[in-house]
Amino acid sequence: MPTLEDLRPLIIDLLLLSAALLVFAVDLGLPHGRKRGLGFLTALLLAGLFAVTFFVDVNGPAFSGAYLGTPWVLLLKRVALAAGALAALGAVDHVDRHFPNRQGEFYLLLLFSLMGMTLLPGARDLILFVVCFELMGLPLAMMAAYAKADDKKSVHRYAAEAGLKLYLVSVASTAITLFGLSFVYGLSGTTTLEGIAQAPMTPLLAMGMMVTIAGMAFKVGAVPFHLWVPDTYTGAPTPFVAFLSVGPKATGFAALAAVILVAFQGNRAQLGTLLLLFVVASIVVGNLMALPQRDVKRMLAFSGVAQIGYMMMGLLTGTPLGLGMLLFYVVGYVATNMGAFLVLEAVAPDRTGVTLDDLSGLWKRSPWLGLAMLLFVLSLAGIPFVVGFWAKLYVFMAVYQAGQGWLVLFGALMAIVSLWYYLQIARAVYMGEAKAGPVAVRPALAAAIGLCLLGVVAMGAWPAPFVESAAAAASSFLGPR
Repeated sequence: MPTLEDLRPLIIDLLLLSAALLVFAVDLGLPHGRKRGLGFLTALLLAGLFAVTFFVDVNGPAFSGAYLGTPWVLLLKRVALAAGALAALGAVDHVDRHFPNRQGEFYLLLLFSLMGMTLLPGARDLILFVVCFELMGLPLAMMAAYAKADDKKSVHRYAAEAGLKLYLVSVASTAITLFGLSFVYGLSGTTTLEGIAQAPMTPLLAMGMMVTIAGMAFKVGAVPFHLWVPDTYTGAPTPFVAFLSVGPKATGFAALAAVILVAFQGNRAQLGTLLLLFVVASIVVGNLMALPQRDVKRMLAFSGVAQIGYMMMGLLTGTPLGLGMLLFYVVGYVATNMGAFLVLEAVAPDRTGVTLDDLSGLWKRSPWLGLAMLLFVLSLAGIPFVVGFWAKLYVFMAVYQAGQGWLVLFGALMAIVSLWYYLQIARAVYMGEAKAGPVAVRPALAAAIGLCLLGVVAMGAWPAPFVESAAAAASSFLGPR
């Protein structure tokens, strides 16, 4: 029988469920045309939950060890909640303008997806893993296609395609993951990660492990499971894409870390080759496919594929330092990538596609938006001294200490290649001719962009406390080595 002690590690998740129920109740009581406040309410509730995480103790097991709360889990909850709050705040104007009668459903889908994201890092049982993945993924597919019913002028004509591709990939990845897990369970006789780690290695178990990891690689968009990314990013509403580009990746890496470093810890040598292929292929394909793009959302989509490769470098090391720097990379990436997409929303609020021409002369039309976009792009490129520079540097240091200096050289060379398309954005913003008038940014969206910008600058100017927190969280996950 579950006890109150079982619920203590889940207090943040239960409060998140309560927040979703509150938004639902408020939505029922508001008349049509008066629902704009739901976005502010959602952002406020998520920001409050983020603050609560600093005052509660969520450490310890729950439900006979199926869930385990640790500092690693707590930090990932904070990442998810922060991303959700920024997404809700940045979407207020877009949702109110395009979906005035369906605002409550939008924020409820966001909150339920966040529940899957906050639960997933603490899962220590295969069944709970699958449930969390589905709770996270299905609302995302519905949100990707959200604009379809409101398409009056064909500005969202790709929304259905975006949602369908995300849904089909989610279903396919779940099927592949379950197929792999069936072998793992059949040969180990248990669904717990610690129990699987004790199972003797056999060829069928090795195959099950690889199929399981391949299914999870779909979730984060690693090559060759990335084909859904550019089309979904292009067709879905931009504020939602800002969230989609970071939230599932953060928790997806948490799941990969748990499976590889806990359940399959005795077989990391065999899995290392598979991870290395993901790293190299994602960095190469992501960067090369981004080079010819003119649509900035597609460019950032392929950029995100390359960033996945850099993040996987930290996971590849299997060390507390590598895992900690992966976590720091994820934190910086949330602020950077969400900020870049929210700037695109400010520039083209009524279109899903945003080209380089739309950004032309942005610094003349809105100097602060131009500066924000420049800093976000420099951070993605890894230019000193914004957070993206430290993220790449620390991951490279972890990889080098793990004895893979050649991989550091490869990553650095590909980072130079990425400068070509990142600087194309900066060039359009600062050297292009302004082809439109001033950009009017509503306060909610401006606040979301400002918070992202603050995070990028603050973590770039003073990365030490964030790095130390990430390293401590990784040590709690792996233990000192």
